[in-house]
Amino acid sequence: MARHDQYEIWEFNGGRWEFVASFPDFDVAHTMARKRSYRARLVHVRYEEGKRMGEEILSEIGATRRREEAS
Repeated sequence: MARHDQYEIWEFNGGRWEFVASFPDFDVAHTMARKRSYRARLVHVRYEEGKRMGEEILSEIGATRRREEAS
């Protein structure tokens, strides 16, 4: 069985999450995710036989909470 892991960067754009890039190495992916200027996620993805078998959000960077207007 062919299994591999990769680290993906996703960015929130226009009300939805969009794929940006993937890397086989965590350190490279983490560094690139931290350089994003807006809301981004670093996701660890597991593949088996070319199929996405699972994922885990490792971190979310940027504006992660809705801002409340001051009264």
